[in-house]
Amino acid sequence: MHTLLHLRLASSANSHYSLFAMSAASLALPSSLSSLRANGAAPPRCFRLHNPSRSRVFMSVSVGSQAVVDDALFADYKPTSAFLFPGQGAQAVGMGKEAQSVPAAAELYKKANDILGFDLLDVCINGPKEKLDSTVISQPAIYVTSLAAVELLRTRDGGQQIIDSVDVTCGLSLGEYTALAFAGAFSFEEGLKLVKLRGEAMQEAADAAKSAMVSVIGLDSEKVQQLCDAANQEVDEADKVQIANYLCPGNYAVSGGVKGVEAVEAKAKSFKARMTVRLAVAGAFHTSFMDPAVSRLEAALAATQVRTPRIPVISNVDAQPHADSETIKNILARQVTSPVQWETTVKTLLTKGLKKSYELGPGKVIAGIVKRMDKGAEIENIGA
Repeated sequence: MHTLLHLRLASSANSHYSLFAMSAASLALPSSLSSLRANGAAPPRCFRLHNPSRSRVFMSVSVGSQAVVDDALFADYKPTSAFLFPGQGAQAVGMGKEAQSVPAAAELYKKANDILGFDLLDVCINGPKEKLDSTVISQPAIYVTSLAAVELLRTRDGGQQIIDSVDVTCGLSLGEYTALAFAGAFSFEEGLKLVKLRGEAMQEAADAAKSAMVSVIGLDSEKVQQLCDAANQEVDEADKVQIANYLCPGNYAVSGGVKGVEAVEAKAKSFKARMTVRLAVAGAFHTSFMDPAVSRLEAALAATQVRTPRIPVISNVDAQPHADSETIKNILARQVTSPVQWETTVKTLLTKGLKKSYELGPGKVIAGIVKRMDKGAEIENIGA
């Protein structure tokens, strides 16, 4: 039986080292580098996180083009500094204007124009709002502007030091792609192509059936679930609703058929909700209404090289970091039909000892959520 020796070193203030082995009999891994090469496989690769003060070094063995990486590599992450990236809804006319003063940031918009086939910066700066708000434009616009904000921060006094200190990242829905790009899982260009296709696929799925989203304000998640159950008793299967976005206590988004959403709105007061706000989105995101988008995303992800992130990237689907590229691909495909676990993500970061976070990109939605969950939390907005 051949065994893959998986070496993991973690150094921090209380340095610890763990060494473990896992069976790789099914891969029939050769036992030496020379035989690896003879079998057409690449030698072990060493991935190093760029944060020298909290470095992690691990080894993986590549067989053909497949690298075997422990998906739980980041399971015991201890966050101190986080980059948080916004999702759809954060866009606003005028965003991206500040970025033009920094060549590296301005260059991202030029690259985007070539990939998207239209002048993204013009829509970002000049609108009109209706055009910028469309799913197919807002998603790439937020992705590019958020990464442009990183470049603006880099030019700031002490900015590079802040970037180097970040040891965890995540993003709200669309923002997960931005976080993965920042963490080196794929390039800016690869990520933008995925985001472009994601927006198009979600728009097409929304056009295929009448659906909507509504925010329910002032109730805990259990009460919102009861509200959904009550609404579902009055509509057909095709119009049923569910919680699609667990944002923070007192703020949950419900998705589903239009009649189901209308039933939620009608019953909300009787459940003591403070208010409901219909969201300006194309349809019922993060529910089965987005099923038609999954196959297109799976195909695009299969053709994309996804690498192990250099720092933990927390998934919207299960609020956990993942290291294995195939697992990351599967989760990104499932993300559009799965509820967003943002409340659990932020709560976990804070519980694990997060000291400082930065919201990079348009808007201040994420900062508001973090502050609602912990008034003492330290978070800074970096716009572009």
